[in-house]
Amino acid sequence: MQARKSVIHLAKVWPDRVLISVESRFGPAMPVGPTSIPVAAGPRVLLCGASGLVGGQVLQALLHAELEVLAPSRRPLPHSAQGLCNPQFDAERALRQGDRSLDQLFRGERAEVWICALGTTRAQAGSSAAFAAIDRDLVLRFASIARRIGVRHAILVSSVGAHPRAGSFYLRVKAEAERGLAEQNFPRVDILRPGLLLGPRREPRRAETVGKVLMNALRPILLGPLARYRAIEATQVAAAALALARSGGSGWFVHHYTAMEHLANRR
Repeated sequence: MQARKSVIHLAKVWPDRVLISVESRFGPAMPVGPTSIPVAAGPRVLLCGASGLVGGQVLQALLHAELEVLAPSRRPLPHSAQGLCNPQFDAERALRQGDRSLDQLFRGERAEVWICALGTTRAQAGSSAAFAAIDRDLVLRFASIARRIGVRHAILVSSVGAHPRAGSFYLRVKAEAERGLAEQNFPRVDILRPGLLLGPRREPRRAETVGKVLMNALRPILLGPLARYRAIEATQVAAAALALARSGGSGWFVHHYTAMEHLANRR
């Protein structure tokens, strides 16, 4: 049987790190690095960003799978289920230099997997600095907490195009969060880089509405390596995160559209 060809992109983006992205041209993406090994028992998951579009879908998927979830949020979540722990925290306070409120909040807690779907926009945050404080600084603050409570597997929802030299401030901040995550030395890291996210938001974003129309028109020509730029349903990203949360092994992996679609269908 003729082996399917794959396009493997190796990018030395960070010092001492090689980010591996696999996009198969003739079928689902194939794994690179250590083979993913199913975990015998369901892990306890620390989920950040559970009130957002992707995070909300991840939360539902985790609870449906009957996994224990520790989901900190700034306001109480509109969910109540067995296995869900929802402590509240003050984000502004947590980001102050020297503040230990998050350390105290998670004292005595344990988790095996951390899924981070934190994210906002400059418009919602009010300024570039406020945006970076959430999408980079708070993400890395929780990364440190996750490592401290025993997490060995980190899953970060980032963005397609994230790169430290990207022309977009949004994408540079996403890349800085990825780079900071590398410094935490998690045994396994999975970076999800979706394109435009599809799904109902509590507060519609005008740019996304326009983007959906544009991406639907471009979809027929977004093939091969360009498939990574396709719009993707938030439910698919959540399903991919759940599939990864149930996996073991070690290494650093980056997943774009094709790989996430394959993972979502693996449930």
